[in-house]
Amino acid sequence: MKLVLLSGGSGKRLWPLSNDVRSKQFLKLIESPNGGPESMVQRMWRQLASNQCLDMTFISTSQSQVDLIYSQLGMNVPLILEPQKRDTFPAIALVASYLHTVKKLGRDEIVTVMPVDSFVEDHFFQKLKQLEIVIEASGADLALMGVKPTYPSTKYGYIVPKPVTDESQLYQKVARFTEKPTEEQARGLLSEQALWNCGVFAFRLGYLLKEMNKRNIPIDHDQLLQTYTQLPKISFDYEVVEKAKHVVVVPYAGDWKDLGTWNTLTEEMSEHSVGRVYLEESSNTHVINELDLPIVSIGVSDLVIAASPDGILVSAKDKSHVVKDIARDWSQRPMFEERRWGWYHVLQLQKMSEKVEVLTKRLHIHAGKNLSYQYHHYRSEVWMVVEGEGDFVLNDRLFRIRPGDVLEIPVGAKHAIKAISDLDIIEVQMGSKLIEEDIVRIGMSWNDILEMVSE
Repeated sequence: MKLVLLSGGSGKRLWPLSNDVRSKQFLKLIESPNGGPESMVQRMWRQLASNQCLDMTFISTSQSQVDLIYSQLGMNVPLILEPQKRDTFPAIALVASYLHTVKKLGRDEIVTVMPVDSFVEDHFFQKLKQLEIVIEASGADLALMGVKPTYPSTKYGYIVPKPVTDESQLYQKVARFTEKPTEEQARGLLSEQALWNCGVFAFRLGYLLKEMNKRNIPIDHDQLLQTYTQLPKISFDYEVVEKAKHVVVVPYAGDWKDLGTWNTLTEEMSEHSVGRVYLEESSNTHVINELDLPIVSIGVSDLVIAASPDGILVSAKDKSHVVKDIARDWSQRPMFEERRWGWYHVLQLQKMSEKVEVLTKRLHIHAGKNLSYQYHHYRSEVWMVVEGEGDFVLNDRLFRIRPGDVLEIPVGAKHAIKAISDLDIIEVQMGSKLIEEDIVRIGMSWNDILEMVSE
């Protein structure tokens, strides 16, 4: 069996800490076993490792999340890259084409897909492994995992199974699906032994390739990449699961949570404050502060306060989900990004004229890490080294840099940097188009870069 974790999301539900690049699964706000903070994707990867699942696992994601994944999980994570974010059906179709034509897996291979940010107990993964057995035993088109509800939730979709004829059987046949019901409807669904749909699907690779053929979708990976933007933006549930003729479900009775809102995420946080925060006489209030300025909370209850370079949120916990609708159409650039080499924080963006913009950033490069050897078409840069020591390459020449050094990088100049100790740099960009996509990479590893350096 192959397991594929879907890593997508627009990042709006946990604004202002999450954005189009740093989605919720990358926020380091939950506690790891050693007491330090970890993200949801780090928790998931740790659990997969402890349950001997890593060798069969891929992550499906977009190019914008690659650096974050490498930063948090390491450089050896097998990725399946979407050329553009669309929805779960296009993403899973791309996965099928990749496994079939790039990895050369046969049509009888069992593939299981699930969200990368599911908050589950370890024994969930033992149940997950049973999906392969269930597909073989049932002959079903699809096998799903269904969570036994703990209350009549209106936030989740439901899987309604047919009555059980054999209590010892691992699975039940699916009668129907119901999307996010009212509370009254949810109570009725619970009386039918309905299960929460947690977004876990297993199928034979050949089944999905056949479904792609029905829709005239190329099964060759290279061809699909070229036409990917033409695929409909639709979920796998709507396009495939609810139309399938033979679907079974495996019930799971353990803990499962979708930490998709501030209200649910703060329930799993071990600390009520993160960053420069002073809480006084405040109950059931969480404050997460990524700014250098202090936040003081006095005498308030049931609030979440979150501050980042992208903005500040103050919300009643039970209304925190509304931020997704408010931030949905905001198109401002992310002001903070975590990369494989460290992170950057946008300090200021100015429009000097119609053709000239100035962007000021603070860059932090971890010791031993390096930026790629690259150049830009539309901007020049000036770097001031504030702290740390490193090696700097400019147009194939190598220099040692230290605090106080000012590095000028003209438009089109090739440049790279490696941190010997942790480096802090103030970067000023000036040009007609200040976008992260204006990067032409020549080399990635420092050894490859050094081979281009003049003696």
